[in-house]
Amino acid sequence: MPEVIFTGERGRLEGRYQPAKTRNSPIAIILHPHPQFGGTMNNPVVYNLYYQFVNRGFSVLRFNFRGVGRSQGSFDHGTGELSDAAAALDWAQSVNPDARACWIAGVSFGAWIGMQLLMRRPEVEGFISVAAPASLYDFSFLAPCPSSGLFVHGDKDAVVPTTAVATLVEKLKTQKGIVIEQQIVPGANHFFDGKIEDLMGVIGTYLDKRLPGSRKDSAA
Repeated sequence: MPEVIFTGERGRLEGRYQPAKTRNSPIAIILHPHPQFGGTMNNPVVYNLYYQFVNRGFSVLRFNFRGVGRSQGSFDHGTGELSDAAAALDWAQSVNPDARACWIAGVSFGAWIGMQLLMRRPEVEGFISVAAPASLYDFSFLAPCPSSGLFVHGDKDAVVPTTAVATLVEKLKTQKGIVIEQQIVPGANHFFDGKIEDLMGVIGTYLDKRLPGSRKDSAA
């Protein structure tokens, strides 16, 4: 899990990167929760998401948004963080010029940023949005949503009601050719405390369905 430093709009950004073993493997970018509420690239959900993709043969990057850890800059209410995410994807593509596709995965605030990046980058073919803050941020930019993906939420989430995510998913489901799935993890709060194994089971099942034959059990 090599440490990497790459250049963002406001200076250096700190990340962890695991290259795939084959040249044309897809890329995955993992985005962490809100920087001002303790979100970092070492968040347990982010860490486990990272390995969900590593274990399926992706080249995977997780990183700290500006002002977090050793990343330079300061919190920018989403605008700058979207720029950081774009810089992360640019960097990952620069070291994987033969990559055939890209996925975005985000947790809470990171899910909001990830869905905005999805709208701007047509090469993103799939997404995982965990605890998407549908009641806290405007998701109306998803008109239409260009890629299929998965929303996962806990039914005990006291930060974002499950109904808010369900309403968003129902809206997105109306688009032809795009399949949006929603899964609920019973007993899970916004941070999936004590339920990360259940969460990863849901995500792993979804990825195996979308990426048949990609599972690499030895790459842990």
